[in-house]
Amino acid sequence: MEKAELLKNVGKRIQELREQKGFTQVDLAGKIQGEFDTTNVSRIESGRTNPTLYTLYRIAEALEVPLKDIIDIEPTEE
Repeated sequence: MEKAELLKNVGKRIQELREQKGFTQVDLAGKIQGEFDTTNVSRIESGRTNPTLYTLYRIAEALEVPLKDIIDIEPTEE
């Protein structure tokens, strides 16, 4: 799996989990520990940035899911 594809898949997974919780990007940014801008959520969900492991952990905490739920993605078949 290429880096760009991995980032998009992780971003899509975060978006799915966020929407399941009924959170907007603004809601999620407000729940993330420390200062976190809504544009960062947008960039992560669209796969345009490579979040650190700690950032992914903070997102998982805000979504009240285990970190593995964010990074447990299936490779796409092409």
